[in-house]
Amino acid sequence: MSAEARLRVVLCWHMHQPQYRDLISGEYRLPWTYLHAIKDYVDMAAHLEALPQARAVVNFTPVVLEQIDDYVRQVDGFLNDGLAIRDPVLAALGAAALPSDGDSRLHLVKAALRANRLRIIERFPAFRRLAEMGEWLVAHPGSISFVSDQFIADIVTWYHLGWLAEHVRRKDARVQHLMAKPEGFTLHERRQLLEIISGLLAGVIERYRRLAQAGRVELSVTPYAHPIVPLLLDFGAAREAMPDVRLPLLERYPGGAERARWHVDQAVAAFQQRFGFRPAGCWPAEGGVSTATLELLAAAGFRWTASGEGVLRNSLAKSAPNAQTNNSTQAPPPCLHRSYQVEAIPIRCFFRDDGLSDLIGFTYSDWAADDAVANLVSHLENIATACHAESGAVVSIIMDGENAWEHYPENGYYFLSALYERLSAHPQLELTTFSACLDAAAAPPMLPGLAAGSWVYGTFSTWIGHAEKNRGWDMLGDAKRAFDTAVGARRLSGEQLQTAERQLAICEGSDWFWWFGDDNPTETVTDFDCMYRMHLANLYQLIGEEPPQYLSQSFTRGGGEPRHGGVMRPGKQG
Repeated sequence: MSAEARLRVVLCWHMHQPQYRDLISGEYRLPWTYLHAIKDYVDMAAHLEALPQARAVVNFTPVVLEQIDDYVRQVDGFLNDGLAIRDPVLAALGAAALPSDGDSRLHLVKAALRANRLRIIERFPAFRRLAEMGEWLVAHPGSISFVSDQFIADIVTWYHLGWLAEHVRRKDARVQHLMAKPEGFTLHERRQLLEIISGLLAGVIERYRRLAQAGRVELSVTPYAHPIVPLLLDFGAAREAMPDVRLPLLERYPGGAERARWHVDQAVAAFQQRFGFRPAGCWPAEGGVSTATLELLAAAGFRWTASGEGVLRNSLAKSAPNAQTNNSTQAPPPCLHRSYQVEAIPIRCFFRDDGLSDLIGFTYSDWAADDAVANLVSHLENIATACHAESGAVVSIIMDGENAWEHYPENGYYFLSALYERLSAHPQLELTTFSACLDAAAAPPMLPGLAAGSWVYGTFSTWIGHAEKNRGWDMLGDAKRAFDTAVGARRLSGEQLQTAERQLAICEGSDWFWWFGDDNPTETVTDFDCMYRMHLANLYQLIGEEPPQYLSQSFTRGGGEPRHGGVMRPGKQG
């Protein structure tokens, strides 16, 4: 098969963590941003650096970029000027005096247990022994006062060693020296590990910037705080895929169009500030699209966007009423592997191959790496044969670039290495980027209409429709009206207004609504419920209003077991 006839394949990795920082106190409530940065963001860059022929799209959200920058400043300030680190887990790694009160010590032990048991804890015998003791302490919290500082120091140290990128573990002699020591870590050794972490954090954005400059990666962005833009614009968008959905009491989100534009504009500005150029593409939060959303993205200058397979299926059914409606068990639509233009809106839309993406996200983690890659390549070869070198054919594999890898041996090291090598060298396949597809393809086929939805089932059911999700929107609507009143009364100006507006944006993020409901793990539901209420209460404080009493009354109830550690989501990684 000639180079011109090869099937284009795009690997798009989405890097996102919500805002875990209390914007008023500066303290981090959960450590997932810096942990994923030193493990997954570092490893994903290293795989691409190691193979010059490899190509990928890497999507960053501004809120995760801002948190990385903040962690860099914190750790640098601690190491060089003795300033405080405002993340209690990271702070403990470099602390000369560990917390003495039982609650703080128990918090550190519990935090150190929040790692994949098989792939991170069990992999290292020393960490396993510490974790077993830690589990006993959690079950017998009254005993925490008898635990030595050395135990706390050791379990915190191994927690951070366990979360390091595999490339770092294999190449950094300092890390290898630390991992050879099962216990008894000194303050000097703990601070040496903190210095390693500092260097990793400081290099993340620069490494991806260099890859982009070399043409080996296309970088794209998501609207600022990861909001579901179609719902900001119109709650009624949810009815396009779910006609009978029960919507919030709030008729529509106040000023939603203006807020959606703000998120898009701020995303572009944040991206340009860090990478030095304007992004061509936008992965909207959760692949959430609607006709109005595409118009907004096109007006902002984006050339491409992407969504889920279910959205395409529903859109085809909308334009051909006798066609089948969305069903996650159906075979992919025969026209999935191409990009589209919707009506006359000047932006190209790609659609995720759910089956192939979910094989990487959930199935292959228990396979031998070579077998998993061979299986994926076999699927792609079948698609290449079916497409018969069709002009514009492209397979879009889109998934989170973070959480899946802790379920693979060695953080996906063997799988990802083999994946890039096989795809880069395959005579039938061309590993490429979305922008390159636009430049190479002829005029795209037209979709006469778009059924609003996301990459999860092709609907917005994950963020609206459940009583608790709807209540979350009503609470947000109350806060937005209070914000509008303060702005209208000119009580906010300058930096004060900017801070309040950014706090409002965090409240508008999608992650809080994801976790509301009764089908998620209790501990994580509680974490996110508390953070959402904290962010709303902060907004009221910033505009000079008393927070409503209901913000102190949790309404969430969780259940079930998490598929992934950290920020995890059914059907995908988060």
